[in-house]
Amino acid sequence: MIASLAGDVVSVHLDRAVLEVGGVGYLVHGTPATLSTLRVGARARLATSLVVREDSFTLYGFVDDDERAVFEAVQTVSGVGPRLALAMLAAHTPDALRRAVAGEDIAALVRVPGIGRKGAQRIALELGDKLGQPTTGAPAQMSVVRSDDRREQVVAALVGLGWNAKAAEDAVATVLAEAGSDAVAEDEVASALRAALRVLGGPRG
Repeated sequence: MIASLAGDVVSVHLDRAVLEVGGVGYLVHGTPATLSTLRVGARARLATSLVVREDSFTLYGFVDDDERAVFEAVQTVSGVGPRLALAMLAAHTPDALRRAVAGEDIAALVRVPGIGRKGAQRIALELGDKLGQPTTGAPAQMSVVRSDDRREQVVAALVGLGWNAKAAEDAVATVLAEAGSDAVAEDEVASALRAALRVLGGPRG
């Protein structure tokens, strides 16, 4: 198993990136929040999980070992594959998922694209205490520090996850209004994305 990659970032897209390690380019799939931390030409390290199928070898990348552990744990639930597991981490941090499962917060789980009420109930039941306890307290509030506006990056990530541009733009506008800000700073992209996903909540489109 390829447990991690450390190398130069060759390219970054909405759902994947390429890291060159020892002259070999590795295609790595990840959440928009994870991929937003990468910069083309810079060095990066990602914890990784290799998913092997009969016709494919797919590598998934994460900011740390904890995120990877949650990604692998949620796939023990029947009906949850790597793409849905990744969508869960796109919508929630590992600790937010732990709290949702421990508290049987069905409303939080159905905010993930592709998870309905029955699926959310099954996830809460089957995961049980497999995710462990949250490592931090309540999720940190999004910073209100102004910088170059990266709202379009957040909107593009939401579109990549399946929502239409209008819904994505409205969700980001709501997040900014609630935060008392009119811009998304570079270091706020990940938190703004998660907040926008919470705003969108229901069905895509």
